[in-house]
Amino acid sequence: MKTKTLLIISLTVLITITLMQNTDEVNFKVLFWNLYLPKLVILTGTLFLGIIIGLILASRPSRAEKYEDQNNYQKPNDTLSPEDRDYISD
Repeated sequence: MKTKTLLIISLTVLITITLMQNTDEVNFKVLFWNLYLPKLVILTGTLFLGIIIGLILASRPSRAEKYEDQNNYQKPNDTLSPEDRDYISD
């Protein structure tokens, strides 16, 4: 198996074990609400929220890439014929 596959399997097993060990309910305070939720729900929600934020940030171009794109701007090829130039300039 490839290293990446082994890493994904190992992380999945570790995350699953951690989540299954934390099933007891806890008082979770959100602003004005008191919620009694299993740790499993809180940890799973936090995990998915982190994955989503990571994917969003990874898909955005970095500032360096934006700067390079602005500096490498090339003008489009000139497709006007001399006759068209004369017509426009008159």
